[in-house]
Amino acid sequence: MWWLIVGIVSGIAVGFFIRDRTRTPQISHVPVVAAEEVVPDSDSEEEIKVLLDALPMGVVVLLPDGQERFRNTVAMSIAGARHADVLVEAAAERLLVLALRGLESREQIHLAGPPQRVIEVRAIPLTDGGAIAIMDDVTERWRIDQVRTDFVANVSHELKTPIGAISVLAETIEGETDDELVLRLTGRMVIEAQRMSRTIDDLLELSRIELGGEMLTVDIDMAEVAAEAVERVSPIAMRKGVPVLLTSEKGIGMVSGDFFQLVSAVANLVENAVKYSDQTHQVDVRVITTDDTVSVEVEDRGIGIPADSIDRIFERFYRVDRARNRATGGTGLGLSIVRHVATNHGGEVNVRSREGEGSTFILQIPRVLRSV
Repeated sequence: MWWLIVGIVSGIAVGFFIRDRTRTPQISHVPVVAAEEVVPDSDSEEEIKVLLDALPMGVVVLLPDGQERFRNTVAMSIAGARHADVLVEAAAERLLVLALRGLESREQIHLAGPPQRVIEVRAIPLTDGGAIAIMDDVTERWRIDQVRTDFVANVSHELKTPIGAISVLAETIEGETDDELVLRLTGRMVIEAQRMSRTIDDLLELSRIELGGEMLTVDIDMAEVAAEAVERVSPIAMRKGVPVLLTSEKGIGMVSGDFFQLVSAVANLVENAVKYSDQTHQVDVRVITTDDTVSVEVEDRGIGIPADSIDRIFERFYRVDRARNRATGGTGLGLSIVRHVATNHGGEVNVRSREGEGSTFILQIPRVLRSV
């Protein structure tokens, strides 16, 4: 068991290190080590405790009956009488209860300070029925993410006004002259200004979603979300001659979340499917409900995604085919927005694709029973 615990904690530590180096908000999955895969050497249990004591994060291990088996030095320092310590300890106890039931969970505790601190608590079930809690100070990573998000939001706000002014001026010139060259140049200016404006809008939307604010959580019918998303994309689909077919049943696929965020996510998936489909190639949007989840599947029969790009398509600004994206006017932010919306709602987004045959994106959100 001790080697299993060391493997889990080491995996989390490596995951945090990689996440710090890459500066992405993706959640690293813990590589759980099966007990039979590890062959203990002559190290005693006491030596392994010394190893866990050397870790910069708190570790608490419970036996299957809920009794505490081990608490390393950092975790002992947290179990104090200060208000901050009480909050972290309470979160660890709460999540350990879930882990003893076989459920992995995590929670971030924001401590006002001074200085302001952010502690991430994660609890993981063990194969022998016990549980382990990891308490890590992620303040610096959180602060860098905040600075990055604020920077993008502020710069985007500052750019929006001059870009709008350029577009208006170009349209004014276009309406006041008959010179063919001037008309052609001003028309191009309008198109490029509109493209830049869409990029800025996407950056602002991504910043709002990343900050986690302005999220109004209510019970939502995903059939209504899908219908609104399809309606939003319908002008683009009509111009391109790509039919969009929505299959859903109202009233059964209920989730808890922010309606506008979910519409934005589904609309991005549908718009991508339309942009990368040839004329008359139908795009199918399906709302599928199971006992635990509600999924929106968006299937196209377009160009597909190369296998070596599948793992990167949810990164900001990543484009599979840069030449084709220039033609379609994509910003490279749509799928990043979808991923953040899914994370904000406790869900996930996945993709199945084969190059040359099309793609299917699946946005999956936990289901809730409709309030009576």
